[in-house]
Amino acid sequence: MSELHVVFGSGPLGKWTARELVKLGKSVRVINRSGKAEGLPAGVEIVAGDAYDAAKNIELTDGAAAIYQCAQPEYHEWAEKFPRFQAAIMEAAAKNKTKFIVGDNLYMYGDTNGQPIREELPYQAHTKKGKVRAEMATAVLEAHRNGKIRAAIGRASNFFGPDDHVVTDMTIRAALDGKIVSLLGRLDQPHTFSYVPDFGKLLATLGTREEALGQVWFTPSPAPVTQQEFAKLLEAEVGKPVKTQVAGKFLLSVFGLFNKGAAESVEMLYEWQKPFVMDSGKAEKAFGWQGTPLRQAIQETIAFIRA
Repeated sequence: MSELHVVFGSGPLGKWTARELVKLGKSVRVINRSGKAEGLPAGVEIVAGDAYDAAKNIELTDGAAAIYQCAQPEYHEWAEKFPRFQAAIMEAAAKNKTKFIVGDNLYMYGDTNGQPIREELPYQAHTKKGKVRAEMATAVLEAHRNGKIRAAIGRASNFFGPDDHVVTDMTIRAALDGKIVSLLGRLDQPHTFSYVPDFGKLLATLGTREEALGQVWFTPSPAPVTQQEFAKLLEAEVGKPVKTQVAGKFLLSVFGLFNKGAAESVEMLYEWQKPFVMDSGKAEKAFGWQGTPLRQAIQETIAFIRA
């Protein structure tokens, strides 16, 4: 029987992590609130659980080789709930002596003023959610250094791709439906877009490579493009003109009166107003693979939506 790997969360990152683990011949259990999920490979076990319940987490991960933390509370609830949410999952990793692999973003680095973002940069978060992410990442790495757990953190920039309903719905799905494509901040600034299947591949790699533990790794991603260039690529692939609208602080604040997610996005606008470039060379060199080319990633996402 192949070793068990347990994925918390069945959103886009959880699904793509599970798919990559299946490719590696692992037995996979996905834990979410409902115990139901579509689009996962045959043989993947889907179990209902409550990530806040450390005792249940310990039970559901008993005997696992690795735990993948791909779940999160609602965006507007991060400050209140996210640290204890992740701590309850990490407790299971400690109790069961299981590797703990965390899916993360770049919020903790704060505004680097256009400087390329690399794993070793200090955490200088100036936003509420960035400080939450910094606190959580520090807790994971300190627990690893103290011998409580064996952990690694995988990070990505703003991602899109099959199963994603944030950036993908705002851009690719909107273009396919003949709707206005929503962009943010300034359209002329280079921005790294990660592809969620590559993010899942990175996490699966971290959970199956002992030398990856104790470190932070960035998802291999294509070269940065401006949002204007992204829209042009999208236009070429959908085969029809793409109409765009740009949301700045004022428009997001108005949307935020009716949508808590939009309200929470206001403080993250800095990512879209200056160069936001992630250097993923460390993982590319260590693991020997590159991120999916941007045009190919867009094509694959379009094919997934149309299927």
